[in-house]
Amino acid sequence: MVMISINQQDELPLVEQVVRGVSRQIDERVLRQGARLPSIRQFANDHRVSRFTVVQAYDRLVAAGYLESRQGSGFYVSKPVDAVAANEAACDLDRAVDILWLLRQSMQQRQFELMPGCGWLPPEWQDASALQRGLRTLARGRSRALVEYGNAFGYLPLRQDLQQRLGELEIAASPNQIVTTHGVSQALDLLFRYFIRPGDKVLVEDPAYFNLFGPLKLLGAELIGVPRNQDGPDTAKLEQLIQQHHPKLMITTAVLHNPTGTCISQAVAYRLLQLAEKYQLMIIEDDIYGDFHGGRATRLAALDQLNRVIYVSSFSKTISASVRVGYLACHPDLAQELVDLKLLTQLTSCETSERLIHQILSEGHYRKSMMRLRSRLERAREQTIGPLESLGMGLYAEPEYGFFLWTRLPSGCEWNAAELAHRALESEMMLAPGNIFSPQQSISPWLRFNAAFCADQPQVFERLKPLLECAASDE
Repeated sequence: MVMISINQQDELPLVEQVVRGVSRQIDERVLRQGARLPSIRQFANDHRVSRFTVVQAYDRLVAAGYLESRQGSGFYVSKPVDAVAANEAACDLDRAVDILWLLRQSMQQRQFELMPGCGWLPPEWQDASALQRGLRTLARGRSRALVEYGNAFGYLPLRQDLQQRLGELEIAASPNQIVTTHGVSQALDLLFRYFIRPGDKVLVEDPAYFNLFGPLKLLGAELIGVPRNQDGPDTAKLEQLIQQHHPKLMITTAVLHNPTGTCISQAVAYRLLQLAEKYQLMIIEDDIYGDFHGGRATRLAALDQLNRVIYVSSFSKTISASVRVGYLACHPDLAQELVDLKLLTQLTSCETSERLIHQILSEGHYRKSMMRLRSRLERAREQTIGPLESLGMGLYAEPEYGFFLWTRLPSGCEWNAAELAHRALESEMMLAPGNIFSPQQSISPWLRFNAAFCADQPQVFERLKPLLECAASDE
């Protein structure tokens, strides 16, 4: 029997307590090579933790080389590994593993029949014909453009397109203030590499886009969660956190926040910029879902004009996740330094992809496509909110645009969202539990639903209902 000390009141997450306890017993040879660990259910019962906690911990121990998983048999202590290599691997995983569970599930989408927890549109909703037309046009063009490195800043005609698009959002930016990237992920990676050093404090919203946390932790940053209200970050709490921790950077989403679907108010935006100026704080504004907003929306970059705000966005959610063209806009001096960093780490981004996006934008169909998508999403939200509420799920806010719905488990539910999500996997349904979106991985009663993957799919609610009934009775 494996027994380790678990403190439910400790600030250290339960998953981390299990990982450290088991790995210590292996390092000290209490558990020998080939020893079989208790089943997930047995370990959870013995230590009074959820099975989801044990699943995460065992996954981390396998990834770190301490355990091996034998299909149909269980988990066993693996062969001893080089101590230095093991310590380095464990260190990296400690920093990055918090987000890996949902990333693994999301990227293995073909194994799930239902995916109401994912963060993008269904493939059939997107205009693949526009990509096909653009590729044919590129194939008929100058062949050298398909094989050469591009400009480090990015394809100039596309940056000129982006200059016009930003101008429509009242963000003044010349082409030399715009840097194209391999999706928003590379834009954020460049910015994190530029600004962050080990031990630096970084402000993130709580809840926030889960894929921020892992890259920041890999760089050694300490994440400070700022409570997110329906009208944006809690600015009173924000000032307290700034005074306490002296962060150099904050990442926020003003328009169609992930996961709540809410937008910042103008009053909160102005106050946030006042605090940034007062305390010399840089702000990254992630606007990846902004094109799904069909009305006037407040953007920090428009109010600040790229002084303390760095604007990032992408066409991955609207045109193609495969093509992956993103961009950032910032002060020209910073743009040049980021281009130098891009050269050192990535050389250039893919000009063929950038030419393709330019071709699609220049055709003039993108705006009409977005209008159709916004209309379809409006119907999808209507078709999703009612069934969720009929199951007792509470809605945090009713978004006017976008596809995210942030919902609370019914009162009387004995499970947290993570345990519900783990049970849902057995029904071939992938959910997004709220703890994933918390920088501290706090136990959460919240779930993020994607209306686009719920509309016209009654099976989502049919499978969710018995799970919630089990949760209420804790069977």
